[in-house]
Amino acid sequence: MVDRDYVKKCPECGGINLFFNKEKGEVICKDCGLVVEEKMVDFGQEWREFDSAQSEQRRRTGAPITYTQYDQGLGTEVGRKADLYNLGAKTKNKFFRLRKWQYRISTAIERNLKLALAELKRVSSYLKLPKSVEEEAARIYTLAVQRGLVRGRSMESVVAGALYAACRRHEVPRTLDELSEASGIEEKEVGRTYRFITRELQITILPSNPIDYIPRFSSSLKLSPKTQSKSVEIIELAQKQELTSGRGPTGIAAAGLYVAALINGEKRTQREVADVAGVTEVTIRNRYKELLEKLDLEEEIKKLKKKVKED
Repeated sequence: MVDRDYVKKCPECGGINLFFNKEKGEVICKDCGLVVEEKMVDFGQEWREFDSAQSEQRRRTGAPITYTQYDQGLGTEVGRKADLYNLGAKTKNKFFRLRKWQYRISTAIERNLKLALAELKRVSSYLKLPKSVEEEAARIYTLAVQRGLVRGRSMESVVAGALYAACRRHEVPRTLDELSEASGIEEKEVGRTYRFITRELQITILPSNPIDYIPRFSSSLKLSPKTQSKSVEIIELAQKQELTSGRGPTGIAAAGLYVAALINGEKRTQREVADVAGVTEVTIRNRYKELLEKLDLEEEIKKLKKKVKED
């Protein structure tokens, strides 16, 4: 039986008519009989499966390692509850006792992770975060626990800080206000914990890009794709002229959307935009004025207003 994926020439005669003997793990040249290779390792499975049930029963590997479980998915548990009820009374009591002691002898870090990761999954589900962000947040929290950074701080605030750091690393736009609402912790406390964790764990996080917030804000304000594209253009121009440095990304995104909506005749009040972006009307007003002055957008808005009056 010739392995078509195995491409090699015979060093003796230069022939390519090779025979791969899987039982002996040898490659033999059919032309001159030379054993080209021997003791080859077969990486294929040694069983056959004909349906999904057989595949599950004969598989020898479990789920991949994950930080969203306190033991990274590698731990074992004494007996399953469904299996225990099929045993006799005496054996059942023995296994329940073993399960109880297994839980009791777990370390303080494991007990902390059990509670914290459950809270992390709840907040992640509430914010509709992707699995990659949840996994990264669980990894950051695990490192924080192992280095004793949780001591003296509430578990919920560290979870919120880890989630915010993971969102920033994966460029998933979520504001501190949203993390605060989901976790029930004050916004200042979430920000303080986030800065402490990233500093102690030496996590490098780039500044947020205001453009990342545009799709969410635009969807909440029910603006057209044309307005969304226009707001992205405005923000890119502002970034080239360094108008965004030192300013909050949500405020810049909200002001860009507000200006784009005015230009395209989809007027939204500053109050509506502020509520969606989680900033104040004063912030939007200040960023709006800066964009108009620096990017020369006043004339474009005046022409639009004049056209609307004529129509």
